[in-house]
Amino acid sequence: MMIRRSLHTSIALTATALTAALALSACGGSSSAKGTDGKLDVVASFYPMEFLATQIGGEHVKVTDLTAPGVEPHDLELKAKQVARVKQADVAIYLKGLQPTVDKAVGDTAHLVDAAAVTPLVDHHLDEGTEGAEGHAGEEHQGGDPHIWLDPTRYAAVAKSVGAEFAEADPAHASDYRRNTDALVQRLAELDQEFQAGLKDTRSKTFVTSHAAFGYLADHYGLKQVAINGVDPEAEPTPARLAEVQRAAKENGATTIFFETLVSPKLAETVAKDLGLRTAVLDPLEGVKDTAKDDYLSVMRQNLANLRAALGTTS
Repeated sequence: MMIRRSLHTSIALTATALTAALALSACGGSSSAKGTDGKLDVVASFYPMEFLATQIGGEHVKVTDLTAPGVEPHDLELKAKQVARVKQADVAIYLKGLQPTVDKAVGDTAHLVDAAAVTPLVDHHLDEGTEGAEGHAGEEHQGGDPHIWLDPTRYAAVAKSVGAEFAEADPAHASDYRRNTDALVQRLAELDQEFQAGLKDTRSKTFVTSHAAFGYLADHYGLKQVAINGVDPEAEPTPARLAEVQRAAKENGATTIFFETLVSPKLAETVAKDLGLRTAVLDPLEGVKDTAKDDYLSVMRQNLANLRAALGTTS
């Protein structure tokens, strides 16, 4: 009886060890992390990160955007199944500090790209010495201005980081990721050249917008942003801030008050009406409502056209 029992125990232990070895081989035998459909499973925190993932990953990735089209990303609250989705992903692409609920969820993801770590964030104050929404400008987003994607050169740096992370997570398709990254970086360089040429000779260098999302764009192209609200588009500006915006608009000969697509235009319309100015869209590209019709590149080119019309061009 002891011999038979020992034999049964030995067989059971051998079977358990073999099962464990097979499991380890399946999980760790390759450095490539893949979803059940054979594609790299990627989560992107909001549209600018999704665009990079789809353009660079192509047919080799399955991308989930945590922020639905038309939703303001600052307001995102992840549901339990979305948190689980993040933790199961092979790669997560996000911008730390923009969406705290995403920051908490990405901790255990195998491969991470934090756009805020790729290119340093800058504090874009509304105006030195003035008060903005709910206190002093620059206090609403402790990590600095997150809107780095509105400078194509900074966005290209993030693209390179995404491509490198995809290649590490899925080395079998590394050459495709590198090729797609190079192609996207080239398209972003061409976009940058269009902005450089289009904004070089404008009658004014100051534009007025409802949301301080365009600090990087203004810095890169030699413009000045005058914003009604700070980094948070939903904040309420103080009366002092409204008076400062009106003064700046008059002094700089502004023709247009810009508003955006995901936030109510009422505040911009009120300021424009008080000053006798027109309104137009300057899209911060935090989300695209119809991705079948528009993408990052097309919306940025429309922003360029709207800026040229508002600032006046000599060519």
